[in-house]
Amino acid sequence: MPSIEVLEFHLAQISHQIVSALFQLFGENNNTKMSKLFVSFVALLAMLDSTSAVTISASQCMPVGTIEHEYTLGGCRPVIFFYARGSTETLNMGDAVYSPGPPTAKGLRDIYGCDNIAVEGIDYGALVETNYLPGGARPGEAMMMHDLLINAASQCPQSSLLVGAYSQGAALTHRAIEILPENVMSQISGVVLYGDTQNLQDQGQIPNFSKAKTLVICNEGDVICAGNLTITYPHIGYVARVPEALSFFKDQLENTRK
Repeated sequence: MPSIEVLEFHLAQISHQIVSALFQLFGENNNTKMSKLFVSFVALLAMLDSTSAVTISASQCMPVGTIEHEYTLGGCRPVIFFYARGSTETLNMGDAVYSPGPPTAKGLRDIYGCDNIAVEGIDYGALVETNYLPGGARPGEAMMMHDLLINAASQCPQSSLLVGAYSQGAALTHRAIEILPENVMSQISGVVLYGDTQNLQDQGQIPNFSKAKTLVICNEGDVICAGNLTITYPHIGYVARVPEALSFFKDQLENTRK
C-alpha cells in the first residue's frame, strides 16, 4: 500500500493541475467565479483527507520501479525477492526496457500480491571492468549482498527468499551465495540467473548451493554464457524468458511450503 507521503504528493499534483485548468477556463481576471470555485475545491480536498478518507486496496500495487528497497525500508514479508542488475545499468533494478528485473518483480507481485512480497534491488557498482576480476565480481560488493541475505534470513526467519540476477549481477550472486551459512542457503527457495557471466566457469550452478534450486537461463547465441564477455543481441533479449523464471519460482515456493 502506498505511504501517506506518496498519496499526499500525488494529491498535490492533482490539485495544482485542477487549479491551473480553472485559470485557463475562466481567466485569471475573473475573480468572482474563480473564488467560488476555489472555495468549493478546497472543501472537496478537505473531504479527501489522505489520513482518513483515502484508501487503496491491497490489490492496487505501486508499479515496479527501476529502484526498489521494500525489504530494507519496509521489513519482512512472506516472500522477499532480491535482484542484482547487469553491467552499466544505473538504478538497482536495471533498465526498464530490456532488463528482466522489473518484469520479474512485477510478475511475482501479480502472483503473490504486493502485501506478500518485498522487492529489493542490490546496490552495487555494476562497472564493466568488474567483469574481468576473478569470479566476475568485486569481493566487497559480493560480501555486501552476502550480508544482506544473512540479515534477511535472521530478521525474517519465516520468509522465503528468492534471488534473481542478470549478467554481471549473476556473477555477484554466485560469489555472494557460495559462502553463505547452510541455514541461510536453506531459506533461499530459488535463484534465477539470466545471461550468467559465470555459467561456464561454475558449470551451470552456484558452488556449494543446491543445483535443484537454481535456474540458469541462457539465450541461444548469448556468448556471455559461454565465457566470452561480448555483448550480442541475444544478451539483451531476456525479458521474453521471464515467464520461465516465474514458473520456476512458483514451483520452488510450493515445494518449500510442502
